[in-house]
Amino acid sequence: MTGTLRIVSPVDGSVYAERTLAERAEALAVVRYAAEAQREWRKAPLAERQRILSAAVDRFIAQRGAIAEELAWQMGRPVRQGGGEVDGFEERARQMIEAAPRALADIDPGAKPGLRRYIRREPVGVVFTLVPWNFPYLTAVNSAWPALVAGNAVILKHAQQTALCAERLARVLAEAGLPEGVFQTLHLSHTTAAAVMQHEAVRLVCFTGSVRGGRAVQRAVAASAGFAGTGLELGGKDPAYVRADADLTRAVAGIAEGAFFNAGQSCCSLERVYVHESVYDRFVAGLAAEVQRLVLGNPLDPATTLGPVVRPAAAALVRAQIAAAVHSGARTLIDSNSFPADDPAGAYLAPQVLIDVDHSMRVMTEESFGPVVGVMRVRSDAEAVRLMNDSEFGLSASIWTRDVAAAERIGEQLETGTVFMNRCDYLDPALAWTGVKHSGRGCTLSVLGYESLTRPKSFHLQLK
Repeated sequence: MTGTLRIVSPVDGSVYAERTLAERAEALAVVRYAAEAQREWRKAPLAERQRILSAAVDRFIAQRGAIAEELAWQMGRPVRQGGGEVDGFEERARQMIEAAPRALADIDPGAKPGLRRYIRREPVGVVFTLVPWNFPYLTAVNSAWPALVAGNAVILKHAQQTALCAERLARVLAEAGLPEGVFQTLHLSHTTAAAVMQHEAVRLVCFTGSVRGGRAVQRAVAASAGFAGTGLELGGKDPAYVRADADLTRAVAGIAEGAFFNAGQSCCSLERVYVHESVYDRFVAGLAAEVQRLVLGNPLDPATTLGPVVRPAAAALVRAQIAAAVHSGARTLIDSNSFPADDPAGAYLAPQVLIDVDHSMRVMTEESFGPVVGVMRVRSDAEAVRLMNDSEFGLSASIWTRDVAAAERIGEQLETGTVFMNRCDYLDPALAWTGVKHSGRGCTLSVLGYESLTRPKSFHLQLK
């Protein structure tokens, strides 16, 4: 029996769109079609693949206004911020297109008499990409664009909440001239998605989402007859450290942005902050004042700076973390009554800053994925490093200081995929995006992002 996908908008609880889920036979037929199309696509010159993917980016960014509004309806981000995802998509796509010749160039191991030797990078084949709702275009472009540039075929499954984003990407690629079958989208149940992962033609599964989801992907791939690879970008509980020498004005503004943008619904949102005792009181006062200036409301209103979280259940999880922390001795700095749109039973959730917290509290150890941050006082760099590393996650960490050498010294001690200084919650597409511990495995972006999307083939040619 065919199922139905429903996008329930966090804006007002209405059903924004419906789609029919693909049945198993239909989904596997899509995989076979992708494998056939990829055999021809890989023969296209790299310059031609770059041209088509660049043209698709041009078409995508021309739809900026429509994209921002559609995102607001699907997942609640304010329209005034939706254009940022378009900008980020363009930056990442163009960076990966530009980096392709260098990343895909033959590797010369050096001359040897009578031999011609080189290593060539070839596309793996069919790439199955599964992406979440919180940044639906940014998480898709990380793997889909370089996979296509490298000569692979891509099958994209978006999260149910943002299923329309996959369709928009398919349209711009088709309009840009991408051959049929090279990029396809599927709306799938978890069971059918697992069947796609297990098809012998799927050579790489790229997943962005929860730790639980990442484990499900690993189990599904392990149960297949083939040996597909996996790239997993999973959860985060990203820390910030404000040193005694930090520019507090800059730190307050940057950390507030990093913690509350997109209602805190980012794998690399700041969720815990450690502040040197000498500047703690001033920082906390500044952060509370900055958060108090947020405007919680309908994301379609241009004045709104903080929209609803994706669904009421997500808001309930954050409220439970806050309540448990307060019960254990934490103090709230924000009065939720000062945010009239706050709905104790719904998806509209007032932001919160917690102090007097410690690592016995869930809000400091479990991923919140919402508009809340805990702030702790520390006495030294060493104490900050210990607390920052006291986590099962390791995606990114930020250090707020005027001392570059100190940032590098501290950064070398941190168990994380990315170290920031005086900024956070940003992916530079020229750098590798990766995580450690429960934040996942593999790498996207930069020239290194092409490694999992290709396989090496060695040529050993004896000339005489």
